[in-house]
Amino acid sequence: MRLALSILLLACASMPIVAAPAMKPGSTRAAPQPPATPRHTASSTLHGVTVNDPYRWLENPEDPAVLAWIKAQNAYTDQVLAAMPDGKAMNARVQQLAITSTTRSSPMLAGGTLFYMQETPPQPQPQLIAQPWPDGQPRVLVDLNANGGNTAIVAYWPSPSGRYLAYGTAVGGSEMTTIHVLDVASGKVLPDAMPWAGGGATPQGLAWDADEKGFTYVRLPPPPAGHEVKPFHAALLHHTLGEPATQDTVVFGKDFSKIAEYRLLTSPGAKRLAVLANVGDGGPAEVYLREGKHWTKVLGDAANVRTAAWVGNRLLVASFANAPRGKLLAVDDHGNTTEVLGERKGAVQSIEPIADGFLLVRSWGPDWWVEQYADNGQFVRRLPLPAHGIGIGGIAAEHGQDRALISYSGWTSPSRWVEYDARAGTLKTVFEVKAAADYSKVHTYRIDGTSKDGTKIPVTVLAMQGVDPDGHRPTILYSYGGFDLPVVPHFVGAEMAWLERGGVLAFANIRGGNEDGQSWHAQGQELDKQNVFDDFHAAALALFDTHWTDRQHLGILGASNGGLLMGASLVQHPGDYRAVVSLVGIYDMLRHETNFSNGAYNIPEYGSIANAAQFKATLAYSPLQNVKAHTAYPAVLMTTGANDPRVAPWQSRKFTAALQRASNSGQPILLLTRMNAGHGFGAPFSQRVGNTAIMLTFFAQELGLPAK
Repeated sequence: MRLALSILLLACASMPIVAAPAMKPGSTRAAPQPPATPRHTASSTLHGVTVNDPYRWLENPEDPAVLAWIKAQNAYTDQVLAAMPDGKAMNARVQQLAITSTTRSSPMLAGGTLFYMQETPPQPQPQLIAQPWPDGQPRVLVDLNANGGNTAIVAYWPSPSGRYLAYGTAVGGSEMTTIHVLDVASGKVLPDAMPWAGGGATPQGLAWDADEKGFTYVRLPPPPAGHEVKPFHAALLHHTLGEPATQDTVVFGKDFSKIAEYRLLTSPGAKRLAVLANVGDGGPAEVYLREGKHWTKVLGDAANVRTAAWVGNRLLVASFANAPRGKLLAVDDHGNTTEVLGERKGAVQSIEPIADGFLLVRSWGPDWWVEQYADNGQFVRRLPLPAHGIGIGGIAAEHGQDRALISYSGWTSPSRWVEYDARAGTLKTVFEVKAAADYSKVHTYRIDGTSKDGTKIPVTVLAMQGVDPDGHRPTILYSYGGFDLPVVPHFVGAEMAWLERGGVLAFANIRGGNEDGQSWHAQGQELDKQNVFDDFHAAALALFDTHWTDRQHLGILGASNGGLLMGASLVQHPGDYRAVVSLVGIYDMLRHETNFSNGAYNIPEYGSIANAAQFKATLAYSPLQNVKAHTAYPAVLMTTGANDPRVAPWQSRKFTAALQRASNSGQPILLLTRMNAGHGFGAPFSQRVGNTAIMLTFFAQELGLPAK
C-alpha cells in the first residue's frame, strides 16, 4: 500500500492533443457520455446488514466483458482528455521542466565504496553506480535501459566489503522481484538468480553473510507450474553463491504469518543479523536476533518498534511504547533493553551510525532535521541544514567513520548531497541537481486547519511571488493519511508548470502519517479512520478561510491510501471540491480484505470488518457504498494499472461505474487503465512525465488555470 509522493504518479503514455473551447470552472459541457455499465445482482450480508454490489462482475480481469469494458472506458477517457485545449502546451512545458541535470538517489556505503542510483533525463530508468569513496571515479554497474525501460531495479544490497552486489529487478510495474548477483570488480553478473523475492505487499530484503559466500533473503513460496505466485507466507531463505535457487532453504519465518513482512539489518562486517518482522502493514515490528543458526525473539510488538539500526555491535531500536515521539533502546542478546535516549522534541524517523555514535532524523509536522548523538546518548549538535521546507532522503554512513553522506531536497530545491563531518560539525555540498527553471520566486506559506475534534492540521501552501490570495486561485491540495507515512517536503519539479501560471499547490499533514509521532498515526487508524477525512476537509476549509481559493477552484489529489482519501472526500463533501485526481486508489473497503491483491496486509491499518464495530465504522466511510444517486459530483480522473500488486485494479473499475451512474453534475468521471503498469514503482521516465502532464492538464481544464 505504501506509495511515496516522489513516485505518486502512475505510469501512462502521453495523450493526443486537439483544440477545443475552454470551459469555466463549475460549468457543464456538451461532452460525450461514458459507456454504459451493466448492473448484475450480487450482495453480501455482514453482521445482519445486506450490502448490494451490482458491479461485482467487474472484479474478474479474465472476463471478456470486463476487458471490453476497460477498452471502452479508456477510449472514452482518451476522447475527453484529448479535447482539453491546454494539453499540448502543458505537456511541452512539463517535459522541459523534467529535463534536469543528472539525478542521484539511494546512497549506500560498503567497504569504502559508495553505491547509488543515477538517472540522466530523459533516460528511461536509473543506472546503478559504484564509486570509490570519496574521490574515486564513478562506474556504471547495472544499466537496464536497452529494453526501453520496462524493467526496473527495485532494490540493491552490497556485500560487506563491497566485493559483490545483489540487486532486484521487476518487469512492467509488477514489482515481483528476481535477485541477481554481480561481481563489482569485473562487472560480471553471476549465474545466481532468485525469483519470487518479494515485491508489492511483501517488501524485498537481503542480508549478506560475513564471509560473503551467501546471503539470507525474502522469498515467497514458489507457485505450482502454470500458476501465478501468491503474495502470502513470505519467509527468509539462505542462498549460497554458485548453488541453484531451488536448493535454497528456509531459515526463518516458515510459520510466522501469512502476511509477513521483514526488514533485515546487519551489524558492521555482517557479523550479526537482526530482523524486524511485521504482521501486515502499518503495525509495530517484532525484533529477532540471529546467533549462528539460532533465532531469539528479543522484543514483541508491545514495544511498538518502528525502526532500528546497528551502531557498532549494539542494536538500537526506536520504541514508541509510552513514548509517542519515540525513545531509543539498546537491545542485548537476551532481549534486555537499556534506554539510551528518552523522548525528545520531534518524532524519530530513522537512525544511522556515525563515528562513535549515531545520527537521528526527526520530524514535527512539515519540518525535518538531523541530530548527532554520542554513543551514550549525549546530544552533540543539530546539523546545520535548512530549518524549514526540506525533507531528509537517504543517509550513507558507517560506524567508526567520521563522515556521512546526507541527501535532502526542499519544495524549491532539487536533490542535494552533502558530506557531514561529525568531528567539525560542518557540511560540504558534493552533488546537486541543476533544475530546468528558476524556483527562487516560489514562496511557501504555513496555515492551519481545525479538524472536527479540534486538532490543528498544518498546511503548506506554495505560490509564485506576487500570487496572493484573491479568493479563487486554481489550487491543488494533496495528502496521504495512513500507514505511518508522512507527507514530506519535496522538490516540486515539473509541477512548476502549474505555479508559474498563477496556480497554487497545498500539502496537508493529516493524521494517519507519523509526522508528529505514533499518536498522530494511531489517531488515523482502524476505528479512528474518519479523522483522516475530517483533517483533509479541514485543510480545504483553511484554504477557503485564508482566501487562497474557493469551492469552484479547488482540486484534490491522492494515490493508493491517498486514493481512499480522495474517494471518501468526494462522497462526503462533493460540493467542496471542483475536481479530483485519484491514482491507484481503494474505494470498496468492504471487499478489500478478500484475497485480492494485498487487502489482508492492510488489516493492521484499517481493522477488519469481521469485527462488528469496525464493520460499522468502515461502512460509514467506504467510498463505493456511499455513492448517492442524483448527486452533483465533481470532475474525477482515476488511474489504475493492470499489474498492480498493492491495490486491485477492480477497485477503480467499480467506483468509476458507480460515480458515472450517480452523478448529475455533467462533469466527466474518467478512468484510465494502463495494461503494462502497476502501482507506480519503476515507471519509465517518459511515462512519469506523461502522467504529470495529464494530471495538470485535467486540473487546468476543470479549475480554470489561466492560459500561458
